[in-house]
Amino acid sequence: MLTRDEALKMVKEHLKDDKLVKHVLAVEAIMRNLAKHLGEDEELWGIVGLIHDLDYQETMNSPEVHATKTVEYLQGLVPQEVINAVKAHNYEYTRVRPQTRLEKGLICSDAVSGLVIAAALVMPTKKLEQVRVETLKKKFKDKTFASATGRDRIRVCEEIGVPIAEFFRISLEALQKISSSLGL
Repeated sequence: MLTRDEALKMVKEHLKDDKLVKHVLAVEAIMRNLAKHLGEDEELWGIVGLIHDLDYQETMNSPEVHATKTVEYLQGLVPQEVINAVKAHNYEYTRVRPQTRLEKGLICSDAVSGLVIAAALVMPTKKLEQVRVETLKKKFKDKTFASATGRDRIRVCEEIGVPIAEFFRISLEALQKISSSLGL
């Protein structure tokens, strides 16, 4: 299994866009906090969040192949459950349906990261410290806000036993802890 340092090195090799690096750091943080809440392996879940989009810069214009290159990069370095989670986060194209808590956790964490960050960016100070769970609930209901955010993907949290308001709290707290790394 990759260590976090090895995973971060791979991120820096494959993702040159600072926004993408911040995205995977955000997903990692949410995954770790979600794993803690669920009594799962925080290190494993965090690494999955960190490496899930390694091929995004290469495949962003070809969503049908997104995740396939990441899987190639990870072969022999991670257990099959990590490979499955990476594939499942693009299930519309990979046809790997999310089944486990890890796979579903990645889907909802990936999606909610955009909502939380967008909510911070509309705050007067553009800081995560100003965002509240109530803010996220309101922004989630407003389909014109961060309209590209997959609200159905965020709702996947309920499939792993985490009510949406609780998931917003878990996600917000995770990102507030790494706000300086995110510049928010």
